[in-house]
Amino acid sequence: MGNPKQKWTSEEEEALRAGVAKHGTGKWKNIQRDPEFNPYLYSRSNIDLKDKWRNMTVSAGSQSVKDKSRTTKVKSIPDAAAATPLPNPQTSAAAAAAADVVIDDYSEAAADSKTAPKYNAMIFEAISAFNEPNGADTSAIISYIEQRQELPQNFRRQLSSRLRRLVAQEKLEKVQNCYKIKKVSSFGTKTPTPKKEVRPKSVHDTGDTVEGAANDAAYSVAEAENKSFVATEAVKESERVSKMAEDADSLLQLANEILEKCLRGEIVIMG
Repeated sequence: MGNPKQKWTSEEEEALRAGVAKHGTGKWKNIQRDPEFNPYLYSRSNIDLKDKWRNMTVSAGSQSVKDKSRTTKVKSIPDAAAATPLPNPQTSAAAAAAADVVIDDYSEAAADSKTAPKYNAMIFEAISAFNEPNGADTSAIISYIEQRQELPQNFRRQLSSRLRRLVAQEKLEKVQNCYKIKKVSSFGTKTPTPKKEVRPKSVHDTGDTVEGAANDAAYSVAEAENKSFVATEAVKESERVSKMAEDADSLLQLANEILEKCLRGEIVIMG
């Protein structure tokens, strides 16, 4: 038995490595008895060889992992530095401006999706109100809508975008600097028309309506009275039929009594 507290020398470690390479892991007795390694390992036991080999294997594995991670970090730092360009003031300003444009376009698109139907209706109403052969220009459309609707500050920009989109959708037609509603195509597509204002009818306009309503009411009352009369007659007829049924039942009962008396000989029928 060897002394476990005795420190391993480099010669012993080299002999253990060579013995494992020659005989294999776990062949501790064969390694120790081998004349090539016995001069170095004679003072060590089988358990010493086993424990030392395990420690050497764990240490070697840990060292390889540390070396690999250190190499990766050393390589990654220059790559990251090379991949990260130095900030350019002009490039940063251009990127910030582009980001602002994208944000503005996104905000405008979101707002346009909500107000598009209302703006379309106002545009068609304005163009129809002018009733010009070539339609109406942008200033005339804005002026018409401003008189009837409170508009946001960026309405002119939104209107221009909306007009271009309506032209692309073939709902409007651009003639020089004016816009007009496109005519109905051969496929039967309908041109949007502005909504007409509905005014309440005056008292004179409703005179005929009131008279007609009175006539309808009188007809309804007469029809109701007629139905009531028919229902009353039906009740009377039902009562008459019920009385006839009772009389027939009484006659039948009397006939049965006479028949029974005849059968008992109480009544003799003369021929």
